Amino acid sequence: MLIAALTLLVVALGFAIFVDRYGDLREAGIEARFPPEGELIDVGGVDVHVVTRGTGPDLVLIHGAGGNARDFTFQLMDQLTDRYRVFAIDRPGHGWSDPIGKAASPAAQARHLAAALRRLGAKSPLILGHSYGGAVAMAWALEDEAAGLVILSGATMPWPGRLRRYYRFFGSEIGGAIGAPLIAAFASEARVKSAIEEVFAPNPVPPAYFQKAAVPLALRAESFRENARQVKTLKPHVTEMAERYPGLALPVEILHGTKDTTVRAEIHAVPLSERLPNAELTLIPGMGHAPHNVEPDTVAAAIDRAAKRAGLR
Repeated sequence: MLIAALTLLVVALGFAIFVDRYGDLREAGIEARFPPEGELIDVGGVDVHVVTRGTGPDLVLIHGAGGNARDFTFQLMDQLTDRYRVFAIDRPGHGWSDPIGKAASPAAQARHLAAALRRLGAKSPLILGHSYGGAVAMAWALEDEAAGLVILSGATMPWPGRLRRYYRFFGSEIGGAIGAPLIAAFASEARVKSAIEEVFAPNPVPPAYFQKAAVPLALRAESFRENARQVKTLKPHVTEMAERYPGLALPVEILHGTKDTTVRAEIHAVPLSERLPNAELTLIPGMGHAPHNVEPDTVAAAIDRAAKRAGLR
């Protein structure tokens, strides 16, 4: 029995070393394919990756869970740079931005990102937040200066029930320690593309989105682990934030697809619009969770409306 136990231990250790080394090789290849597009801003010894383009009033684009700045540089950003100075940022622990602590709250992320943009001269910007980024945008308005908000398919309100087991497992200490390295080593491109199709449904995924949005960056062990932790701990944060939403008087444009099954409009967008004193709600018929990559013109128009209401245009 002792020999069997020792043999099993040696095999387990060997497998763990193999997973770690193979995962490191895959991550190195991913990072070589998708280097930073912008600059790394040091905030208290922690890097924030920011892509800056255009001239005009300041506009910040905040991506959702598992994303990065390229989700916006893919196509939406270029439709805005003729009239805004646009900042597309990697949230902490995503893309090329360093994490700021385990399961960083939307408020902590907002404060950190605001500090980075102040280093670039941005003050009281217009802020767009997509999905999880919608919670960070709301937190930004509660914690710092903002001229106005565009909440795009935003996860901004408490929801009934529990999260999927996927996030409960990978967001746990054990799941993060064991599962994230396995994902980094063995997650197949086909499975990831299938997950993206589920997010975009019922709309088609734009051609070359997988590459141009640098989706594989989310498969690195640290990024995967941090994303799962942030999603797992989001609900209590938005529950507390929602109590303070009625005190926000700034202009808010809320866009949400009627066919979004990732973040449902009736749970998030509609009640959010009822809590905010200066919000305009636009429900996009037949739209899934990614309007900015399916109908970027519709999103750009909402940004312009928010800018006009905020006195920026």
